Amino acid sequence: MKIKSQKAVITELVYGVHPVRELLAQKKRKVYDILTLATEPKVWEQLQTLLPKYPYAVHRLSRQALSERIGTTDHQGIAALAEPFQYRKKFFDPAREPFLVMLDGIQDVRNLGAIIRSAYCTGAQGVILLTKNGVALNAAALKASAGLAERMSIYQASSAPVALQELKQAGYHVYVAALSKTANAYTIEYKTPLCVVIGSEGLGVSSAALKAGIIVTLPQKSVEVSYNASVAAGILLS
Repeated sequence: MKIKSQKAVITELVYGVHPVRELLAQKKRKVYDILTLATEPKVWEQLQTLLPKYPYAVHRLSRQALSERIGTTDHQGIAALAEPFQYRKKFFDPAREPFLVMLDGIQDVRNLGAIIRSAYCTGAQGVILLTKNGVALNAAALKASAGLAERMSIYQASSAPVALQELKQAGYHVYVAALSKTANAYTIEYKTPLCVVIGSEGLGVSSAALKAGIIVTLPQKSVEVSYNASVAAGILLS
């Protein structure tokens, strides 16, 4: 969600204890406004030590007013208006970033955030998002990532074919999470540098990804059911 702050600049909303803490701690983007409760939440004392030295505004609101202002009750009493998220400009270097994750067709912001969180926790050095057929990295996704998106190097490609071409040119081995009777994820020999492609629960990965990479499948009891996308990503990446 993009909001005009009182300083008449375009800002992005961040809400929740962990996302706001990471926003302040990582210092990657300027913060213009802090929105919190009239009665200070318990986390306020921790956040005060991370507040920037440059001028910013603190707005103290009732819980209802805060919920109405940012459009959700899932704020934990704290929110911020900051510069738009800083995506990586240059594509990844396989020598320095040998482990990537690409999200292909993810439509649920909570899955998006949870997969970014798993990617960070399992040691991935970067994440590739797609502007076509992909959901935006918004405040809800940041919340689902527990703020760890602020720590992760995230690159945006226009589409799956474009991203896959960039991966190929850079020399990455591409492994695609998809259903197969023979491609057991636990028995395949992985080669680095690599990129793991995760698709949506409903449609899976794109046809371009299926053609470009090696299919890997998590064993499951029945083909009629499947893992949640973020759960599958957590298992596969570990």
